[in-house]
Amino acid sequence: MDDKKLVEEIKKWKKKRGALILAHNYQIPAIQDVADFIGDSLELSKQAARSSEKLIVFCGVHFMAESAAIFSPEKTILIPDLGAGCSLAASIDADELRRWKAKYPDAMVVSYVNTTAEVKAESDYCCTSTNAVAVVNAIPKNKRILFVPDMFLGTYVQKMTGRDLIIYPGECHVHARVRPEDILGKMKKSPETDFLIHPECGCVSNCMHFVANGDIPADKTHILSTGGMLKYAQKSKKTDFIVATETGIIHRLEKQNPKKNFAPLRDDMVCQFMKMITLPKLLNSLINLEFEVKVPKEIADKARVPIERMFAVSK
Repeated sequence: MDDKKLVEEIKKWKKKRGALILAHNYQIPAIQDVADFIGDSLELSKQAARSSEKLIVFCGVHFMAESAAIFSPEKTILIPDLGAGCSLAASIDADELRRWKAKYPDAMVVSYVNTTAEVKAESDYCCTSTNAVAVVNAIPKNKRILFVPDMFLGTYVQKMTGRDLIIYPGECHVHARVRPEDILGKMKKSPETDFLIHPECGCVSNCMHFVANGDIPADKTHILSTGGMLKYAQKSKKTDFIVATETGIIHRLEKQNPKKNFAPLRDDMVCQFMKMITLPKLLNSLINLEFEVKVPKEIADKARVPIERMFAVSK
C-alpha cells in the first residue's frame, strides 16, 4: 500500500474510532502531516487531556504516552510501536533514583519530563527545558537539589541559576553528539545565520562560555526548546537558521516558514526511536487498538504531584 492509500485508510479508521492522533516534533514528516496536533511531549499530553476524544494515538516515544496516560486516566492511550523508547529516559529508573535519594537524603528531586512515570513518582518537581530555570529558582536556596537525568540541561540550569546542583550523568544520545567545534565550524561558514540550540545538547555549557567570551555572537545564539525554536523562527526577520536538535523538527519549521532556510547542525542528529513509528504502524494501531499504554493508579497519582507543582511555578 502506497503512502497516499495509507493516509486515506488512516483517516477513515481515525473517524471510525473517533480517535485523536498526536505527533511529536521529531516524528517522520508523513506522521506529522497526518496528525491532528504536533508539539513537544508536555504540549501533546495537555492536548490529549483537553480533547473530547476518548481514544488517543500518541506518535512519540513511550514516556510521552505515559505522560498522556497520567493526564488522562479515563482515556485509552495507544502507541503504534512499544519499542519506541528514549535513551535519556532509560538512563535512570526508579530504583536508581531511590539509590541517589538515599545518598542525598536532604535533597529535593527535580526530574526532567523526559523520564518514566515511576521516576516522576519519586520526584518533588518535574520540569521542561523551557521552565527548568524557573522551577529550580522556586525552590528555597537552602535546599539541595538533585537534578535528573539530563546532565547537559542540568549544567545549563546550574549556570543560569547559580545553584550548586547535584546532577545525574544521563544524556540523550542524539543531543550528546554535538560538540563545540560543530558550532564554531558552522558559524565560520555562515556568520550571518542564526543558531538555534536545544539545552539538552552536549555543547550547551561550552556554547554559553563561547558566547560570554565573544567567540560566538550572543545575538545570533538562541538556547531554546523545540517549541521555542518554532516561535522564534516565525517571529524572526532572519531567513537562515542552523538548528541543533533532532532533525525531525526541520520539517515543521519549513512548513511554517516556507520562505526561510533551515539546516541541521549535524545530519546524524536522528533519533531511531522517534523514527520507529510509520504510517503502516499507525494504521495498525487504529485498526487493532494496539498498543495500549497504562500507568498504575498509585504511580500516576504520585507522578501527578511533581507535574502539578511544575505548573504552579510556571504559570
